[in-house]
Amino acid sequence: MPGPYVVPVFGDAELPKKVDVVVIGGGIIGCSTALELVERGLSVALCEKGGIGHEQSSRNWGWVRITRRDPREVPLMAEALRIWSGLGERTGRDLGYTQSGIAFACATDKEYDDHERWLDALKDYQIDSRMLSAAEFAQMTPGGRMDVKGALYTSVDGRAEPQKAAPAIAEAARDRGAHILTECAVRGIETSAGAVSGVVTERGEIACEQVVLAGGAWSSLFARNTGLRLPQLKVKNSVIRTKPLEGGPDCAIWSEHFSIRKRQDGGYTIADGFRNIVDIVPDSFRYMRDFLPALGAEWKSLMLRFGGRFYDEARIPNRWRMDEASPFEYCRVLDPKPAFSLQDKALDNLRRAFPVFEKAEIAQRWAGAIDVTPDAIPVISGVDTIAGFYLATGFSGHGFGIGPAAGKLAADLVTGRPPVVDPTPYRFNRFTDGTKIEIISGF
Repeated sequence: MPGPYVVPVFGDAELPKKVDVVVIGGGIIGCSTALELVERGLSVALCEKGGIGHEQSSRNWGWVRITRRDPREVPLMAEALRIWSGLGERTGRDLGYTQSGIAFACATDKEYDDHERWLDALKDYQIDSRMLSAAEFAQMTPGGRMDVKGALYTSVDGRAEPQKAAPAIAEAARDRGAHILTECAVRGIETSAGAVSGVVTERGEIACEQVVLAGGAWSSLFARNTGLRLPQLKVKNSVIRTKPLEGGPDCAIWSEHFSIRKRQDGGYTIADGFRNIVDIVPDSFRYMRDFLPALGAEWKSLMLRFGGRFYDEARIPNRWRMDEASPFEYCRVLDPKPAFSLQDKALDNLRRAFPVFEKAEIAQRWAGAIDVTPDAIPVISGVDTIAGFYLATGFSGHGFGIGPAAGKLAADLVTGRPPVVDPTPYRFNRFTDGTKIEIISGF
């Protein structure tokens, strides 16, 4: 079975003629934005080319963490933790959310010191995050055989079910009046006097005054057709889902050799904790200069690969007309083939660390495409050259946990409310205004 099973969301049959805001993209960012906007009294259409949550929003690890965030994301993630705690009641649906804690294991004294210094990022927040000794970590993870110096542990971190979260938020938005349109690709935006006046979808036009692009790995391509340069690349991460297993750790654990988190059904999500595959594609050359600092900082964790994906993406047009099918209509869901070797190695490492996983049975494998920016933090911003056009993309593998707060910030920008956090670090024009792109490695 390719891809994870996602709770189905059946799209509306009718296309609205006019709304206040169109949100493009039915992942957790787009769904959270739609929910925030409709709760503020705006009419909203959420347009998704495939199914709700069918790409990276359902393929990630399911972690809801503030630990080891880039410090520029910490204020937004602190708000996200607050939102997650009430999101089940707010949506009236089960998202599988629980604060079970996350531990980042430290294999060396240097890792321990680096993690300990990270705690400074939380000094202004009343959050229980602390360093554990090796003995304390062993006590927290009975049955483990990990050779560590200690761990960074945050008790308020937790997990949710990616296959449930975006659908639950989308349905909650529909409960409040939002139009949820699946298999409804947006081909482009229409403008009048330099401002948004509507969108053209494969099913017809929707008049609107504001658009939020939350298209994940597709955002750069969509932006390019509007004349915008959005530096963004894709990274592949592969995941194993096991059948239910008794006796494993309850808290999520990261190490350089594996990462795990317990699932609501009693199984586990397992992935390589360190390495990701980067396919060399035409965009790799288009945005090479933007990403050189990131490549230098993270080269040990990136596995560059040249193969068929280059030719697949080379055939995708960079421009298309509104009256012709867009690339989004030819690929409804990005469903990359998992990296079996990385998955198997992570599982082998896990079995050495926790012998109980010798009994683990693989239920499913999948991979997802993570949308990354040159500085590995998102773009949540208006676009200066097109009034009424906003971006909420480039979450760089950190989007699931921060999603509800990112949607709130995007809605703040759209409605002109005081932003929940300072949006300056996430501005779109940081890539063009001469700002030095800063890579804070390890997050």
